[in-house]
Amino acid sequence: MNTSERQRRIPADPSRETRREREEERPPAGTSPTYALLIRDLPADERPRERLIRYGPEALSAAELIAILLRTGAAGIGALDLGRQLVSRFGSLRGVAQASVEALAQVKGLGPAKAAQLKAAFELGKRNAVFVDAPRPQIGSPQDVARLLMPELAGELREQLRALFLDTRNQVLRARTISIGGLDASIIHPREVFKEAIAQSAAAVIVAHNHPSGDPSPSPEDIAVTRRLVEAGRIIGIELLDHVVIGDGRFVSLKERGLM
Repeated sequence: MNTSERQRRIPADPSRETRREREEERPPAGTSPTYALLIRDLPADERPRERLIRYGPEALSAAELIAILLRTGAAGIGALDLGRQLVSRFGSLRGVAQASVEALAQVKGLGPAKAAQLKAAFELGKRNAVFVDAPRPQIGSPQDVARLLMPELAGELREQLRALFLDTRNQVLRARTISIGGLDASIIHPREVFKEAIAQSAAAVIVAHNHPSGDPSPSPEDIAVTRRLVEAGRIIGIELLDHVVIGDGRFVSLKERGLM
């Protein structure tokens, strides 16, 4: 066997996944090796995936959960360290969740594919927090509205107006995003709210929107939009029950404040 043949014969790695992980985490040619802590180097009972299986997801840190999603790191950094770096760079798990795909992809070792994986996971969490496989939520108070929508709206970087369409027992028939951006009476037209209410055969409507500042105090624009919707609902015969403004862990009901 000549030299070129020996070079071509590379022993097959029985684990494609292990080989791929090693290739992704190997330092680029011409650079000095770094001593990144790789998940496979940890004792078996300290690896995030094994800890999740044994103790449940609640026992893991945010960085460990992110590492499980990423599966592998990159040159010079393991998946666990990459998870810690993300939490540190964006300030918190909420910061990571709010970051755009573009911002996540700029983190060294992440890239567009892994950034998209993270964004998809956070989006699934948001959707599951709002509606689960259970009877339709019933709205009996502003607290119920906040409990339903706060997980999805709190922390959003832009104002979003949502509408809850209710049946005669105040059960939610459907939730819909009406607009994204500033809440302005000249932009938010009642027909956008009530045409969906009519399509759903709704008996009543509740609207809610977030304040990215975290302060849920109603603005003059909020009050103007609310009164315009109340008047339109009175004409159509579908009552606007409330307008709830959601902040960071707090909310305000315009009905309770007597602003409707």
